[in-house]
Amino acid sequence: MPRWFFSLIYMSEEKLTGYRGQLRDVLIEADADIGDKVEVVVNNQQYSGSLMPRVETYDQYHLIIKLKSGYNIGLRYTEDMRVKKIGTAPKPEFKQPPLPKAEEGLPKVSIISTGGTIASRVDYVTGGVVSAMTSHDLLGIVPELVDIADVDADILYSVFSEDIGHKHWEGMAERAYEKIRRGADGIIFTHGTDTMGYSAAAMSFALQDLPVPVIFVGSQRSSDRPSSDNATNLMGGVYTAAYAPFAEVCVGLHENTSDESISYIRGTKVRKCHTSARYAFQPVNDFPLARYRSDELEIINPNYRTRQDSEPRLMNNFSDKAALVKFHPDMDPGVLEYFIDDGYRGLIIEATGLGQVNKILWPAVERAHREDVFVGVVSQCIWGRVNLNVYSHGRELLDRGAIPMEDMHGETALVKLKWCLGQTDETEEVRKLMLTNIVGELNSRTPYLGRMG
Repeated sequence: MPRWFFSLIYMSEEKLTGYRGQLRDVLIEADADIGDKVEVVVNNQQYSGSLMPRVETYDQYHLIIKLKSGYNIGLRYTEDMRVKKIGTAPKPEFKQPPLPKAEEGLPKVSIISTGGTIASRVDYVTGGVVSAMTSHDLLGIVPELVDIADVDADILYSVFSEDIGHKHWEGMAERAYEKIRRGADGIIFTHGTDTMGYSAAAMSFALQDLPVPVIFVGSQRSSDRPSSDNATNLMGGVYTAAYAPFAEVCVGLHENTSDESISYIRGTKVRKCHTSARYAFQPVNDFPLARYRSDELEIINPNYRTRQDSEPRLMNNFSDKAALVKFHPDMDPGVLEYFIDDGYRGLIIEATGLGQVNKILWPAVERAHREDVFVGVVSQCIWGRVNLNVYSHGRELLDRGAIPMEDMHGETALVKLKWCLGQTDETEEVRKLMLTNIVGELNSRTPYLGRMG
C-alpha cells in the first residue's frame, strides 16, 4: 500500500505525538493536546487552527496546525512563539448507523484483517486514519455486503505490510484454517499491498487441500479519496469468496483504472508491478483466474482447483533462514558468503535474463552447494523463465549445484523456499519440493500472455 498513507497514522495514546524539545515544552505549558484548537502568535502574525500530530523522525522546530480552510501549515518555532489553547478537541467517535442483517441461507464469509488502507477509516478531527475492521465497522461502511454473504470479521494484526514476516504467515494460516473448519464458505484477508504477493504465496503453501477460496483484498487509495478503490475491492472479494467455483488462494484488486472490473490472480503467480496504480497487481507467467464485473464472476483460466468438500491441511511452518539476493554488476561475492557464514539454509539468486551471474560469484555458489545450502536461480525479468543451458555462464552455475526455478518469480521462490525449509531438514528433499508444482507456482510450459509474456 502507498507509504504516504501510513504517515497519517499518529493517533497514538502518547500526548503531543512527534513534538520534542522547546516546542514541546511550549505546548505542555499551554496544556494543548493533539486536535485541540490553538491560537499561535509568531513573528507578529496570529494563526488559529487544530493542533496536528507530527512524524516522529522530522525536525523538532515546526508546529503543525490545520486551518479552518482544511489546509495544514507549519510554523517554525522561535523563542517569542506564544501558544494559547482556545478549545478542546472532541473525542474521535465513529457513529455506527443501524446495521442491516444478512438474509438466512447466504454463504458465510470470514474477513481477517492484518492492516492496510482498506481496513481503515478517516478521523476527520485530525485528518488521520484509524482501524475499522470489526463486523460492525465493515457493515456500517459497506452495508451492501449483507446482500452478498453472511459476513463476520475480526482483527488478527494491525501492522504495516512491510513489517509482516513468516511468523505472521503462520498465524494467518492458522486463523484461516480455524475459520474454514468452523464452516466458512470463503476467507478474505485484508492486507497492505506492498507485501501482499508474498503473503498470498505463503498462504498458498500453508493451506493445502483447500475446500473454499482464500482471497487477498487491499486498496491502493485511502477511503478519504474520491478515487478510493477499497469498497469496490471488498465487495468483489466477498462475492468471489462466497460464490467462486475455485478453491485457491488469490489476490483481487482492480483490473484497470476504472471501477468496472476486479482481477483475481493465483497467489503464487501474482506480483505488485506499480507503486500506486489501482491495477498494480499483474499475473506473472499465468492468466488471471477470474474477473468480477457487473456483479458477476467470469472465469478466465479454467485450470484451477475446484471448490469441494475436502479436509484442509495446515502446513504453516516457515524458516527464516532463506534469503532473496539480487545480482548486479560489480556484486561482491562476500554478499553470498555472508549468508552462508550466518547459517542460512537456502538462497534464491535473482540473476540476469535467462539466469546468468558474474563468474566471480561461482566459487560462493559452489561453496554453498558443498555446505548443503540450497541455491535456486530465478530471473530479474518479471515475465519468462530461466534456462541455464543456453549460455556458458548458466551451465557453469548448473555444474556448481545451482537449481533453475523454471518460471517462478523471485518473491514466490523465496516464500516457497522458506516453506520447504520449514517442512524438512534434508536439502535433497528441499530440492525435490522446490521443483515440484504444488499449488500452481510452476508451469512446464509458460503461457503466452501477449506483450507481457
